[in-house]
Amino acid sequence: MSTTPRAITTDADTVFARAKNAVGSAVFLAAQHSPRLLALHRNERAWSLLRFLMGCTGAALVVLPLSLWSGYLTALFGLAMFVVSILLPPAELESATDRKAKELGAQTVVSGGEIDAGNAGLLSVQLFVSPAQTWALDKNLEPLVTIATGEIIDLTVKPVADHWSLIVRWGEHTVEFVYRGIFAERFARLAEESLRQANLAAAPAKKHRAANA
Repeated sequence: MSTTPRAITTDADTVFARAKNAVGSAVFLAAQHSPRLLALHRNERAWSLLRFLMGCTGAALVVLPLSLWSGYLTALFGLAMFVVSILLPPAELESATDRKAKELGAQTVVSGGEIDAGNAGLLSVQLFVSPAQTWALDKNLEPLVTIATGEIIDLTVKPVADHWSLIVRWGEHTVEFVYRGIFAERFARLAEESLRQANLAAAPAKKHRAANA
């Protein structure tokens, strides 16, 4: 009898964690394409106020329609808003990732999904992208792969079984980044786009060096 409550709690925690990760991923994707949202996310007071207002508005939309005119659709919308306000990640001030990006001179940081680290198995990485080099860093911000961005000759995004893969080829090297979850394709294509833009930005510098050689 004592195992049942723990199993239920574990399942609930897992569902909550997955929902929170999904909302966090959605915010991350939106912030990548919206400088205003990114700035808001990094302003602790403004972000906390936004979450508070969303929670209050959502709660009001749940309670008032049901008590006044039985607006179930409005109540469902309010409930969704209230839940999202809880699941939204906290404000992101300057983090270790930001400091590492400055140290490396990376212009963009995107999810690298997972890569095969040999005996260590699949490890989650972030891609720190610059026109000169791209680093795949693990959770401890240690480099697992270094890519010469300007020498990339092929970028391929494709579905494979239960995940999406981004395959990067440069020189005689190849690395595969594996993305899983509901935003797998979007994260893979975002990484592809970031690498492609950095590769194009490196082209003028390569031509200049070749002309001076």
